[in-house]
This record gives sequence, C-alpha cells and structure tokens, in this order.
Amino acid sequence: MSVSEAFAINIDQIRANARQQVLDGAKTFTYQGDVEEVIRQLNSALATELVCVLRYKLHHFSAKGIHSESIAEEFAVHAAEELSHADQLAERIVQLGGTPNFSPEGLLQRSHADYVAVSQLSEMIRENLVAERIAIDTYRELIRFIGDKDPTTRRLLEDILAVEEKHADELADWLTRAH
Repeated sequence: MSVSEAFAINIDQIRANARQQVLDGAKTFTYQGDVEEVIRQLNSALATELVCVLRYKLHHFSAKGIHSESIAEEFAVHAAEELSHADQLAERIVQLGGTPNFSPEGLLQRSHADYVAVSQLSEMIRENLVAERIAIDTYRELIRFIGDKDPTTRRLLEDILAVEEKHADELADWLTRAH
C-alpha cells in the first residue's frame, strides 16, 4: 500500500458535510472534542483571566513603596496580557458555537483563581504569583484533556500557558529580590 493509499481523504463526504452544516462555522464534522465540555472549560478559563485582570489592575493602582512604580507598571502590562487572553478565549468559545460568559455574577465561582485584595507590595506579588501558578496548572490539565481532539484550542491554550509561565517567572524573581 502506498502512502497516498494509506491516507485517503473522502473529499466528496467533506464537501457534503460542509454544505449540510454550513452554519456551524469553524466547528466541522471532523471536530472530535466534546464541544459542550470544551466551551464550559474555556468559560472557566475566561473567568480566571477576568479575575486576574481585575486583581492586576487593583495592584497596579494601589502599589506603594520604594520599588512600587516599576512593579506597578508591570502589573499593568500583565493586566493587558490577561485581557488579551480573555479576548482570545471568548473568540474561541464563539467559534465553537458557544457564548462567552462575561457576567460578573458568579465570576469568582467560575474562576480557578482567587481575588485577594492585599496592601503590601510583596503580598501583591505573592498573590499574583499564586494565581499564575493556578493558571499554569489548570491550562496544563485542560491541554491534556483536549489532547489531539481540538488542535486549534490546544494551540491557543499552549500560547496562553507560555505567557502565564513568563509571568510566574517574573513574579518569582521579584519576590526573591524583595526578601
């Protein structure tokens, strides 16, 4: 059996499915994931990102102390990156036929991360680091859950995970320097 015989695409079936399910957008007949569960998990990740945006914004505006100005600016950068993650997750939810849940009601219950208001700069760094570590582990678990069933969502989550790891590394470095 040749390579081309081993891998054969039934283009007639693909064309028929595309015409039959045209309103499903990016979610095609070959989508192998549990779309309802993926949307549910993406909405939890969306809530987590929104909680992180709010916490970083609070810390950006309330940071005080000798090193606070530069760290507060980094909190603002992190908040913007978390908001970008939220936008990307919401866009993917829509692509899969779902509705992104931006409702403030129940936001903390849907989020993996906590919202902890603290006053000391070192506590702010620590709380943000804890939240980043939670995000890292939940994204890794979600990536494992999705596996090869939804490569687009997996790549999105892997890209977000890389940024969360960068945030955690920066925060850990700041915390180490603070002590």
